[in-house]
Parts: sequence; structure tokens; C-alpha cells
Amino acid sequence: MTKGSLIGLALFLFAGCGTVERGTIPWEENSPKNPSAATPSDADENDTRSGKESGTFVESSMPPSVQEKQEFLELAYNDWKGTPYLLGGSGYDGIDCSDFMQVVFEDYFGMQIPRTTREQLQAGKEVKKSQVLTGDLVFFKTGRTTYHVGVMINREEFLHASTTNGVKISGLDHPYWLETYLTTKRIY
Repeated sequence: MTKGSLIGLALFLFAGCGTVERGTIPWEENSPKNPSAATPSDADENDTRSGKESGTFVESSMPPSVQEKQEFLELAYNDWKGTPYLLGGSGYDGIDCSDFMQVVFEDYFGMQIPRTTREQLQAGKEVKKSQVLTGDLVFFKTGRTTYHVGVMINREEFLHASTTNGVKISGLDHPYWLETYLTTKRIY
């Protein structure tokens, strides 16, 4: 082997060492929790989902079915649950709401969406709140110039990176989310 080949091999091995691709951390098994026992507020630390194992996503040109979306979102929840909120963050050490949506759509649905909440607001097709479906992006106006985004996991709950509790599931019918609700967008 030449000196250049050895250096190239070393760089290749070093670049892959110690890195973990987003969405590949194995999830932990948890005992099921009673969804009706938890108050799904942003300030509540109780999650409303069980940690049962889900399938993995295989990239396809067809949009995933509702069941597949639910499985992918459950996997995303188990992979990212409790990851702290960090404005501008994009990894397991901390992530913000819009980057978490970008991770969910890219790593679990195989789709590209814009990076910021404002850009994500411009994507997709607006749907009525009464017609939300699994996989829809749900937006909230949380301040004069601030927005928040999550992804619906069913017709009542959404997955998001909460500013107070990190990645969690909250109920759309909680008074805070009812008051700050802005719109819902369907990406596909």
C-alpha cells in the first residue's frame, strides 16, 4: 500500500468512528402507560405513549400509509424521547422544534422539508383542524413573533420538541395548545 492509500484509509475509518446516524439509536423498552392518566400539557412531564417496538422505515416513492406513519412516529418518539430542547440544536444533546420535524420527515418518512418553522409554515397544503391526520404538521403562535411546530401522531396528539420538557407527546386539546393553535399543514 502506498502512503496516500494508507492516509485515505485512515481518514475513512476515522470519519466513521464514533458517529451515530440520526434515528439509529435503539429505543428502550418501557412499560405501557395509561394515556388517560396523564395530562398532555407542555408543562407536564408525563408522556402518554407506550414504548413498544416498531418497524423500520424503508425509503419508497410512495407516501407511507397511516399505519406506517404511526409506526415511524412511535419509533421517532422512542429514539428521541426526553431529548432536551435547544434553540438551534440539531442532535441528541438538544434539538429545537423545527429541526426535530426535519429529522422526523427526513429520517423516518424519507422526505425533505424546510429547516425553520416559518419556512415549514409555507410548505404543504392547509387542512382544517377538524380534519387533521397522522403525519400532519401542526403549528402554534406562541408569542408575538414566535412559532412552534409538531407532527400529529393521531387525531388528538402530536409529537414535538417541547421547550420545557424536550421531545414528548402532547394533546392538541390542552388549553395552552387550543389557545395558541395557528394552522395544520399536510406535506403529502
